[in-house]
Amino acid sequence: MSTLSDTTALVTGASRGVGRGIALALGDGGATVYVTGRSVDDDRTDDLPGTVDETATAVTARGGHGIAVQCDHTDDNAVAALFDRIDHEADGDVELLVNNVWGGYEGYDEGFDDPFWEQSIGTWDRMFDAGVRAHFTASRLAVPRMLDSGEGLVVTVSSGHGDRYRGSVPYDVSKAATERLTRAMAHELRDSSVTALAVQPGFTRTERVLDAVDDPDALAGTESPLYTGRAVVALAADPDVASKSGGVYRVGDLAREYGFTDVDGSQPPPFDLPGPPL
Repeated sequence: MSTLSDTTALVTGASRGVGRGIALALGDGGATVYVTGRSVDDDRTDDLPGTVDETATAVTARGGHGIAVQCDHTDDNAVAALFDRIDHEADGDVELLVNNVWGGYEGYDEGFDDPFWEQSIGTWDRMFDAGVRAHFTASRLAVPRMLDSGEGLVVTVSSGHGDRYRGSVPYDVSKAATERLTRAMAHELRDSSVTALAVQPGFTRTERVLDAVDDPDALAGTESPLYTGRAVVALAADPDVASKSGGVYRVGDLAREYGFTDVDGSQPPPFDLPGPPL
């Protein structure tokens, strides 16, 4: 595991799922990790397991330093307060921002693949406000601090496979926008020491997925959240990561490039969506 003992990271949406996996992998590398999300012991979103406090404690137990911050990333004042806290506690040094927060499935009461004219406006709003907009908000606050310190990496978690249709219009457009956001940020950062890129996990055994899937056979070939976490660690430790700025990388491809495995020693292949190219 790469040593990141001098790295201060912020992982948004890390109460559970991929965000938690990323935070834990950074803990394995010895990083200081600000863990954000809305879920705390007495108030967990969608009644799913996982809280920011549990994740932060686990980061510390694995050799890093976990710092839990309850934060609603759709609340601009709360996000500003989060960065004010980082300024106070870490002198504004945040070398790694992982944009992972995602509220697009919260309160979801319609079929994912229902035609777009039967999807609610609320679904669209959640996928953009608690996804694309939240990533932009955190990035616009983190990047000036990275520029001041002379280094930085922004990793944004997306989903999909190339130009393959992702199965739902709101979901497809929000994830495409996430990746376009990454490319556009990288373009404006091209002459700086700050790198922006996106990663695409495969089918991941998050708490939400495990809660929804009844057939264990349906989980064959899936990834643990730590698989994406190890991808982020490999990127953060890569002295040539700037060459990847503006790119979108599948976790399975990164595993083969950097030589890491999932927790069971396997190396799940890059995720291929079955949908048609658009």
